[in-house]
Amino acid sequence: MRFDVLTLFPDIFRGYLEQSLLKRAIEAGRVEVRLNNIRDWTHSKHNNVDDRPFGGGPGMVMKVDPVVECVEAVQSAHTEPGHLVMLTPQGRRLDQAAVEGLAQHQRLLLLCGRYEGFDERIRLILRPEEISIGDYVLNGGEVAAMVIIETVIRLVPGVLGDEDSSASDSFSGSRRWLEWAQYTRPREYRGHQVPAVLLGGNHQAIQQWREENSRERTCQRRRDLLDQE
Repeated sequence: MRFDVLTLFPDIFRGYLEQSLLKRAIEAGRVEVRLNNIRDWTHSKHNNVDDRPFGGGPGMVMKVDPVVECVEAVQSAHTEPGHLVMLTPQGRRLDQAAVEGLAQHQRLLLLCGRYEGFDERIRLILRPEEISIGDYVLNGGEVAAMVIIETVIRLVPGVLGDEDSSASDSFSGSRRWLEWAQYTRPREYRGHQVPAVLLGGNHQAIQQWREENSRERTCQRRRDLLDQE
């Protein structure tokens, strides 16, 4: 799985790429992440990537030419066609179904916005898939790109130590309920006991408890997920 990140601030990703599961996946050759600085495609001596909006208003807008030319150059630099994702608050809200769809692509281009957003012609020319990670505004698309990477790599074969881990995650599977409660040692802590059924070794009973607990937690915390069934 390859990710090409297009951003004005590639250094934001340096530490992120060198930690935990993602680092191991990169070292194992299962995941590749390339960082591309949009400023490298500017035409002015000051590497301007933004300008004042036509019609007036606050803030600055990302210019069309460096962004479009950056995307086109990054696309053509690899034989595997890339699926372009624009990170924007106006996009489809990211959920597990969207993540599973993204994971079907072998290569994703993640376009990170800044300032007041993109010149509209970027969307019209490039026709990206537009995705939002939630109904709030970030300083830029870099954190959203990390969320995309973090969620998608869990579905890449061989990235997780246990291939069943992602199947039991919250929002995964056909029902997409919340995950059941998890416990580990010690068996008792400050008066809180591990449920006895988890200690008995009866796998059928354990699975039934997990199903019931999963539904109960979903009903209590995310009733809307049950209503979608």
